[in-house]
Amino acid sequence: MQDSEQAGLNLSVGVTAHRDLLEAEVPGIEARVGEFLENLEREFPDIPLQLITPLAEGGDQLAARVAISRGISIVAVLPMEQVEYEKDFETEKALSEFRGLLAEADQVITLPMPRIATDLSQGESQRQRQYAQLGLFVSNHCQVLLALWDGKDSEEPGGTGQVVKYHLTAVMKGVEEDPTPASLLAENENDLVYHVVCSRDRPGGGPAAGLNALESAWFSSRMDGERSADIPEAYRTLLSRLQQFSRDWHEKTEIIRTTSSSLLAGKPELELPTGARLTDQLFQVADGLAIHYQKRVHSSLRAVHILAVMMGLVFLVYSEYDGPRYMIMVFLGLFFAGVALHIIGESREWHRKYLDYRALAEGLRVQFYWNLSGVADMGYAGFAFDNFLQTQDVDLGWIRHVMRQASMFCLRGQPHETGWVAWVIDEWVGDSARNRGQLAYYSSKELDNISRFRRTRVLGNLCLWAGIVIAIVLFLMGANGGEEQRRNLLILMGALPLVAGIWDAYSHKKAEKELIKQYGFMNRVFLKARKLLLESDDIVFQRQVLNALGQAALDEGAEWLLMHRERPLEHGRL
Repeated sequence: MQDSEQAGLNLSVGVTAHRDLLEAEVPGIEARVGEFLENLEREFPDIPLQLITPLAEGGDQLAARVAISRGISIVAVLPMEQVEYEKDFETEKALSEFRGLLAEADQVITLPMPRIATDLSQGESQRQRQYAQLGLFVSNHCQVLLALWDGKDSEEPGGTGQVVKYHLTAVMKGVEEDPTPASLLAENENDLVYHVVCSRDRPGGGPAAGLNALESAWFSSRMDGERSADIPEAYRTLLSRLQQFSRDWHEKTEIIRTTSSSLLAGKPELELPTGARLTDQLFQVADGLAIHYQKRVHSSLRAVHILAVMMGLVFLVYSEYDGPRYMIMVFLGLFFAGVALHIIGESREWHRKYLDYRALAEGLRVQFYWNLSGVADMGYAGFAFDNFLQTQDVDLGWIRHVMRQASMFCLRGQPHETGWVAWVIDEWVGDSARNRGQLAYYSSKELDNISRFRRTRVLGNLCLWAGIVIAIVLFLMGANGGEEQRRNLLILMGALPLVAGIWDAYSHKKAEKELIKQYGFMNRVFLKARKLLLESDDIVFQRQVLNALGQAALDEGAEWLLMHRERPLEHGRL
């Protein structure tokens, strides 16, 4: 398997299809598949298509031929070693075409054998299990499942009907060791199917009742059996977000280069697991874009609150001094400046991109260190990170789709070099005393937010007591004070709570109080993890700790994203 070091980002179409297509329908199926791929290329031009296919005879090879004719990249996924897989091809023609298509594939992935057996000659059930793993892999690493299917249910493990069922329900007959059973009850964004109805060359091989050969439609588990000629809107939004990430990547390459850094900096002289370099590349892109949009969001947030303070001061001066008419224009100018900032920020999605890209970067960070240290179960052919953000809106599913791209090329079925574990502990967990790793990050962030929150509280108290003092002074002055002095004190008495209130609103928007708790919690989690890791030399136990640490980091990333989504920039509310 190659590592696809410069693969970038693709829109992956997985293929599940019958082997025994009816010859008379083949030209029509080819036309439907071509139209489907053409429509995806037209609607999402900034994400190159990629076909994930086992290249089995029949529909798999048909889809691959159409894709290659359109210049679309092919990822061939084999359920077992090629020599063993070729035993399942019934004709020399199909075998010859398989070899020819395999030679044209950009990537070849061979799924690992289970730990319990490596000899497929031991029984048919073991072979069926490998085909079930194959269907699971294709489903879990694509954004759209292309099904050349008669529409009938199937009990055959890894059969087309079972793969479609798994794509919709996360249930696959013959695969019982799904490491994330909680996902069965969660909504799934990775359930989009494009169905081309076909017949099978066998007795009773016509399509299921209610379906006609060569008709095509979109459907998903969210559509309650409804079939649509157009891609469902929620999934169009999801794929559009994927496309926007790809577009931002290519438009802001220089910003990414100067703001982000590689997770592989200072790596040891060990063999790098496959998939790690691509994961690092995607992390750098997400991290660089997150930093860029964070600066835009924070600058915008500060500008909005400064404008609010200035509007309040202009109003106070105008009302107390019966100011000139142009002050009304100044007030309106400040207001519309805020409105313009709101329109720019909303139209360019600064806030949404900052949150999404930061969540993606943190997910990729966990994925990267898990891959290096051998934590993720790569004997399991599925997607190991599907719990991350799975219970959230479908439009966040694009984040997991980027992670699927890197997951597809991770090392599978081979032992990891144990030397990576110590490096991961040092780089990921780190040590706040040496200013390394996430321990240093969470510790400094907790202290920074505590300091800012204290300043906010101090400012609020100062303004409160200053206002009380001014009120007492005004009372004591009575009629003795001059009119000019009284006006100045009244303006000051109004300005102080205004500044304090807007500063407090700024603190609330940045969720400083909540972040203190969150950063403090994660700091304690990493401290406990470091203690456990340093007390043991058992690699298996250390990987268990790193696994638990990664899950905690993924949960924290999801909580952070949701917390800040609840505090959008409302520039227009000045």
